[in-house]
Amino acid sequence: MTKQGLLLMMTDIDPANEADFNRWYEEEHMDERMGIPGFINARRFTALEGGPKYLALYDLESPDVLASPAYQHIVGAGKSAWTKRMESQFKNFRRNVYVGLSERKR
Repeated sequence: MTKQGLLLMMTDIDPANEADFNRWYEEEHMDERMGIPGFINARRFTALEGGPKYLALYDLESPDVLASPAYQHIVGAGKSAWTKRMESQFKNFRRNVYVGLSERKR
């Protein structure tokens, strides 16, 4: 049985570009990711302390989703102009992929 995965992205963005960055995330980026089979959900956060300021978490059916043709297309040849522009503005960018070890629910 394949274990669930988690894709984590953290970044800072110049305050002058934050409105465009947040619009991009809400109007394009998250929906684009959620259109890929194997992405379960997407969540965004902003730091109350520490940094980077922005955090996005994507629950995956498996980390293997990131090797799928659909994902590889949107991070490669199918990457939008808006995404390219936003990515060029990331500061302190971190992207990590995790596999589940255990979980507890209330």
